[in-house]
Amino acid sequence: MVFHPEANLVEYLFAPAAISKTIATEADVLARRVIETLGLVGLLAVEMFVTREGKVLVNEVAPRPHNSGHHTIEANRTSQYEQHWRAVLNLPLGETNATSPAAMVNLLGEEGYSGPARYEGLDAVLAMPGVYVHLYGKSITKPFRKIGRA
Repeated sequence: MVFHPEANLVEYLFAPAAISKTIATEADVLARRVIETLGLVGLLAVEMFVTREGKVLVNEVAPRPHNSGHHTIEANRTSQYEQHWRAVLNLPLGETNATSPAAMVNLLGEEGYSGPARYEGLDAVLAMPGVYVHLYGKSITKPFRKIGRA
């Protein structure tokens, strides 16, 4: 995930992450420890940072589907939404393997503009193969407000 420096939110992400196997293992162990400590059932998004020194830090936890996992709808065998329902309903969990690499970009309100949402370039983006646009249906936008993702 790459964060927008002014808005302090995820601007875009790539999956799988470009991290070492050591860091991936450390992140997995840390996420499992958080889940077990909280005793949660269902989906828990554990958003992490990796420092320049390679230390893994927990930034945020959310006991629900999360923006940092929206790409799973098109890029994983079982999306975060389906997996959450399976866990809550005590159904067998689905395979979470990626079916393809993915990128997700948050569509944000323009800096300095508040008012009716306007979407420029949508036709061009929708014409690109493998691109999926999800609009949140917000009629009013503000600077850096999430209005969708692609």
